[in-house]
Amino acid sequence: MSNPVRGEATLTIAGEAHLLRPSFDALVRAEEELGSLFALVDRAGEGQLRLAEIAGLFWHCLADRGELTRAEVGQAVLDRGLAASAAPLRALLGEILKGSG
Repeated sequence: MSNPVRGEATLTIAGEAHLLRPSFDALVRAEEELGSLFALVDRAGEGQLRLAEIAGLFWHCLADRGELTRAEVGQAVLDRGLAASAAPLRALLGEILKGSG
């Protein structure tokens, strides 16, 4: 179960709910791959965020990947559609901007 106060969200992948948790470690790994998180937030605000960036952020924020592959995360975004994927994306980006304090 996600905790919105902590910026957590849920993403359904292959019919199963998975927790997205924007921990410091997860965000550092995402930033290493995707570049500046501030720039990522700016691109999202301008409607310029790419599918690969959304899937990448989700991948790094998965609390427990288990046997999941990165391709399955990307497919989940496609299956849900961008509009439905916006809710967990908004939660993660909001946490990046405001922090946990």
